[in-house]
Amino acid sequence: MTIKIYGIKNCDTMKKAFAWLEDHNVSYDFHDYKKKAPEEEVLKQAIAAHGWEKVINQRGTTWRKLDEAARAGMDEAGAIKVAMEQPSILKRPLLVVSGETILGFSNDLYKNHLG
Repeated sequence: MTIKIYGIKNCDTMKKAFAWLEDHNVSYDFHDYKKKAPEEEVLKQAIAAHGWEKVINQRGTTWRKLDEAARAGMDEAGAIKVAMEQPSILKRPLLVVSGETILGFSNDLYKNHLG
């Protein structure tokens, strides 16, 4: 099973996800949003599976810094565009496991999807 985890290294939720993966001997490749935006195809896949409303972190600073018109007019295309330009707006972590996307972190979520 190949796992790719997308996020920001110093995020507390990411640290919990890394710890869970390491504690359960699950190998992964890490993609740091701070260094490079995620692939557009991954964003499309995540939005198709979860909806842009869940993929875009609407409680974070990056969302609040968007102008009102951008927030009010947000849709799938807009979410992909803003996420490519400002990847820190994405909910973390985002995992891609065997073609499936997993959004966020909880022990139960990871246990159910990753064993």
